[in-house]
Amino acid sequence: MSHSEQTWRVVCGGELCGEITIDAMDMPWLHGSFVARSAYAKVKPLFDRELELLEQTNDDPEAWEAAYDQVANAVRLVSPHRPVADFLLHIDGDRAWFRWSDEPLSTR
Repeated sequence: MSHSEQTWRVVCGGELCGEITIDAMDMPWLHGSFVARSAYAKVKPLFDRELELLEQTNDDPEAWEAAYDQVANAVRLVSPHRPVADFLLHIDGDRAWFRWSDEPLSTR
């Protein structure tokens, strides 16, 4: 099944933080429009910080890794069918892009 136009969910603490509707693929990355829900306000600063550090990753990659670990510990990514085991997710305003795996990839 194609990922195009599927809706994925970002969940934090059992609440829906937002939804990503896939509109582009550059495998392994999926890209889509992001619609935030009210619970997103709790984790938005984590995503903002992670993205800021991602853009400066040559300066201090360990700082980005620590910031991303906070994101990964705060949210779950749920495919249209089930939660995924591991993911790398970036959110910038109304856009999100991510890659995912059914198997854990890290030891977070």
